[in-house]
Amino acid sequence: MRELRSIFLGILLVLGAFRSTISHEDQPLSKIAIHKAVFALDDNAYIKASPSILGMKGQNSDWLTVEYNSPNPSVDDWIGVFSPSNFSSSTCPAENPRVYPPLLCSAPIKFQYANYSSPQYKSTGKGSLKLQLINQRSDFSFVLFTNGLLNPKVVAVSNKVTFTNPNAPVYPRLAQGKVWNEMTVTWTSGYGINEAEPFVEWGPKGGDRTYSPAGTLTFGRGSMCGAPARTVGWRDPGYIHTGFLRELWPNAMYTYKLGHRLFNGTYIWTSEYQFKASPYPGQDSLQQVIIFGDMGKDEADGSNEYNNFQRGSLNTTRQLIQDLKKIDIVFHIGDICYANGYISQWDQFTAQIEPIASTVPYMIASGNHERDWPGTGSFYGNMDSGGECGVLVENMFYVPTENRAKFWYSTDYGMFRFCIADTEQDWREGTEQYRFIEHCLASVDRQKQPWLIFLAHRVLGYSSDLSYAVEGSFAEPMGRESLQKLWQKYKVDIAVFGHVHNYERICPIYQNICTNKEKHYYKGSLNGTIHIAAGGAGASLSPFTTLQTTWSLYRDYDHGFVKLTALDHSNLLFEYKKSRDGKVYDSFRISRDYRDILACSVDSCPSMTLAS
Repeated sequence: MRELRSIFLGILLVLGAFRSTISHEDQPLSKIAIHKAVFALDDNAYIKASPSILGMKGQNSDWLTVEYNSPNPSVDDWIGVFSPSNFSSSTCPAENPRVYPPLLCSAPIKFQYANYSSPQYKSTGKGSLKLQLINQRSDFSFVLFTNGLLNPKVVAVSNKVTFTNPNAPVYPRLAQGKVWNEMTVTWTSGYGINEAEPFVEWGPKGGDRTYSPAGTLTFGRGSMCGAPARTVGWRDPGYIHTGFLRELWPNAMYTYKLGHRLFNGTYIWTSEYQFKASPYPGQDSLQQVIIFGDMGKDEADGSNEYNNFQRGSLNTTRQLIQDLKKIDIVFHIGDICYANGYISQWDQFTAQIEPIASTVPYMIASGNHERDWPGTGSFYGNMDSGGECGVLVENMFYVPTENRAKFWYSTDYGMFRFCIADTEQDWREGTEQYRFIEHCLASVDRQKQPWLIFLAHRVLGYSSDLSYAVEGSFAEPMGRESLQKLWQKYKVDIAVFGHVHNYERICPIYQNICTNKEKHYYKGSLNGTIHIAAGGAGASLSPFTTLQTTWSLYRDYDHGFVKLTALDHSNLLFEYKKSRDGKVYDSFRISRDYRDILACSVDSCPSMTLAS
């Protein structure tokens, strides 16, 4: 008890030096005025967690029970979850350009009210919670607070809880490599290169196994660009490993498992996973693609966390897991987990999507909540990344970029060519990214890969979202000025964007004019590009303008995602599905031959030819 008292006294002394600032969005943890906390441990109160050892069967997430008692219960008592369990004030750096409460040296990972599942708590003072924890390379403790969020008092601190092996390799995430027959697998562990050698054991399903070494990356607090990422939101990210599985057979099934060979000769293994290799570029087979943006994460146990506005993310995740046998590749186009500088949230997100990302390539794009920070090269000078300035997204996931700091890339999947842009860095004509986009669009052989898809986070095309309507641009200002002539010249079929938290389908369009009057079945040339907003995968929804734009064909204020199915070289099916039931609510089909792509339309062919 003396040790606990000294820890909390030290914390409170340091917390007094911080000032609070005004938060934005619905962030319950940010409303906790922990800097006003009063040290009030009560010998007649207790909080205890059981079991104290988790993951006894090798699992990386587990449930436990937290029981607590207070002699003076209140309806606004709450339980905070902390990791590491010893969040000593000695780790608090004195930096505070953008710090929202809770102003703890190690912010609580999540919290829940004491009466959440114990409605009798106020009268009896006794309660319990069922909480889910994931393996995050450290131990946990639980704190009972009273007096609400604005003037909290520390009443009791629990015993420590840990996983059997906190350092275990966890949360594999697949991604396409730089060539079509290469798959990469990235994972997180607590083993540095001075402790163990990381590798992947893999091979054809039922065939011989081979071993591929993995590279290891990590970063420190100094790599963060500001608070809270380098102050109260900092948490050691562990080590991030990536292995490269090369010379894969098209569409073949492979199995793999992750391993670490400790220098004492011991091996640490994960369970076995499997994936299907990419088809050969141009290969004619059924190919099914999922695209969405702005999903985030949420707690299965109902707990509140720092950014608490992504309740729809669990429905989307569950629906994709349920449909996994009908999915070949996933594109998450920005605003990945909304950690906003609270680094523990990245573990929570990778744990949530593990059933998906361990089985099919999980490709991502950079969004404002991953990249934006003043003075770091961001196109937008806001603070949406919470001080991460792209470091987390560039390390936690592999993407086949030439330079991870320049987060744009292309990838081929059978009959598809995907060109993925980074809207958080300059895309305008004359820039390096603009030259990349043109090369990506121009270099595809449309006879072999007829379906050309452009992906980016912010809406660079068209949107009826209220925020864009108020600006009068119906998209990012300057968004389509430079790019629409590339989309038109190279006959981009579909451009999909996130950022606005809703779904909308735009007609085939060029220079604000619909180029095709059809709505559900397009035959022959589109003469323009179909624009899609698909940012409703989990974050709080965005309203539409009441203005009825001529180019908007379908709007939906709900959580969902889109699916592209290449049936063959001449037929593409587009579907919009709601996350709550997985049913199709909007769809269209494109049917055409190769000669339709060759045909000229406005600004898609040279103005002068030899014949003319």
